[in-house]
Amino acid sequence: MSVIVLAGTIGAGKSSLTEMLADHLGSQAFYEAIDDNEVLPKFYADPEKYAFLLQIYFLNKRFASIKQAMQDDDNVLDRSIYEDSLLFHLNADLGRASDVEVRTYDALLANMMEELPYAAHKKHPDLLVHIRVSFETMLERIQKRGREYEQLEVDPSLYDYYKELNKRYDAWFEAYNESPKIQIDGDRHNFVEDPLARDYVLGVIDEKLAEIRSGVTA
Repeated sequence: MSVIVLAGTIGAGKSSLTEMLADHLGSQAFYEAIDDNEVLPKFYADPEKYAFLLQIYFLNKRFASIKQAMQDDDNVLDRSIYEDSLLFHLNADLGRASDVEVRTYDALLANMMEELPYAAHKKHPDLLVHIRVSFETMLERIQKRGREYEQLEVDPSLYDYYKELNKRYDAWFEAYNESPKIQIDGDRHNFVEDPLARDYVLGVIDEKLAEIRSGVTA
């Protein structure tokens, strides 16, 4: 039985794969709060003002979710606390957070990560699954799901933000060392729309979990 965390840029298919994995494994799915997030639309309207507040909101939610998920041995999260620093530091590098906010955030995240093994009764997830998609696929998915505040037609400046966000995930995945990990090519294997791709991806994850359980992979 395994706790799995998913990672990936906006529109990568994290929520879809989370639902598929939870059904496949007979486990509980944990989804990031988006539709009821009152801060998120404010951030898109004024990122310089709300970037820090948004990240603290998400950090709190992600900490609570992973604590709950890791109380048991078989759950799936569509995004986790392990990506949080990537998202906030991108905004900070874009001038959307002050030095004081960055220091405050970094110290809070470090404290949370130190406490996580005690609060969750588990040192780390059993597997991280990173869904890698091209920038073009990312934009198509954002447009298709239709959240107004995410659309380039509403705010063309989001183009550069999305492009940089997508690019940074490759380096983040390479550096991630909290647990075993696997990367899925979301362009090549469109599990969101193709049942054969879905079965393939679930099979790849099953194989990785079997390796982990057998001790072949650290």
